Amino acid sequence: MQIILLEDVINLGYKDDVVTVKDGYGRNYLIPEKKAVIASESAKKVLAENLRQRAHKLEKIKTNAQTLAAKLEGVSLTIGAKTSSSGTIFGSVTNIQLADELAKKGFEVDRKLILIKESVKEVGSYKALVKLHKDISVEIPFEVVSE
Repeated sequence: MQIILLEDVINLGYKDDVVTVKDGYGRNYLIPEKKAVIASESAKKVLAENLRQRAHKLEKIKTNAQTLAAKLEGVSLTIGAKTSSSGTIFGSVTNIQLADELAKKGFEVDRKLILIKESVKEVGSYKALVKLHKDISVEIPFEVVSE
């Protein structure tokens, strides 16, 4: 089943993408939740016209993402966490703490855009991926230290 996404869906695609999914996933989840519509010929024509009209606006959004990515290139974060004597963190470091640290440095980044590839449960150096746009992402190094 081909559908047109109405919003970004993690591990599937971005808004206005035409993707193929299994019938049950499309009919039982994506369409009722208003995350997608069926990609009929008329819907594809409407999508093409909307994309043509929004091209300038989308280019501005992409330019803003590129400037933010350039600013984030040299940023490294230090996260303080309560640890045991062996260096193990009580709990873990999440994207929420990274978003808070970025906000303290003056960068407003939505926590949903920050992806930590590995679980952070010990003191040490790690990397997080910030997806600012579907074509633009920045890797930010961060260090977890004991408080």
